[in-house]
Amino acid sequence: MAHQPATTTLAAAWLPADPAVTRVAAAGAHDPSLAAPSDVREAVVGVLTERRDGLERALAALSARPDALAAAAATLVEALRTGHKVLIAGNGGSAAEAQHFAAELVGRFKREREPYAVIALTADTAVLTAIANDYGYADVFARQVAALACPGDVLLLFSTSGESENVVRAAHLGRQRGVRVMAVTGTGGCRLHRLADVVVEAGDGDAAAVQEAHVVVTHVLCDIVESTLSAAVQGPSGEGESIAGIARRGVLDGRTL
Repeated sequence: MAHQPATTTLAAAWLPADPAVTRVAAAGAHDPSLAAPSDVREAVVGVLTERRDGLERALAALSARPDALAAAAATLVEALRTGHKVLIAGNGGSAAEAQHFAAELVGRFKREREPYAVIALTADTAVLTAIANDYGYADVFARQVAALACPGDVLLLFSTSGESENVVRAAHLGRQRGVRVMAVTGTGGCRLHRLADVVVEAGDGDAAAVQEAHVVVTHVLCDIVESTLSAAVQGPSGEGESIAGIARRGVLDGRTL
């Protein structure tokens, strides 16, 4: 018999072999025989507490600086209102966030309305791999900006570090093409901040917390853009309200969170 390791990982120690058992356990079944060991449960509670605390800090920081989100919302609304488009890019989790953002505005976030011209530069694998193969991965977004961007458009770049070479190059080219560059990043100075017209900093330095905060930023901006463009938004007094005022109030009172 082959020698078996004396120890196994915590995950391997509790890994239901039957997919049906996995489904039942994940659904929180009441059968005690399907309950996870106490150490696994404690690990889950610990991680959830850590994630909650990190997200609460990130939301507090965003609420303390509503002007950045207000400026981002106003920039997006103005571009889409005047017939321009929004191009979005990022790497890894930020690539997924770029596509999430585009899906909410091309599809629907909360309201039935016309679709908006928003394009994720991360979605076309043929274009991405062709550019990466022929020019290098550092140009996968800049080449698409060169092909698609027009003066008055917005280039929205998600980046945890703000230092990814391909998003920095895209920002450089966007500025050359007369595009408004928006950066959604973690905290702290970075190259992308120096190239952006609007900067939204989110998170507390931890990459997971930054990416989780970016989901909130996406929902805040999509809610404000959609509500502003789909109907005349009225303030609490019944009078018209500025876009910046809507954004600031929405972040602070939790309406869009």
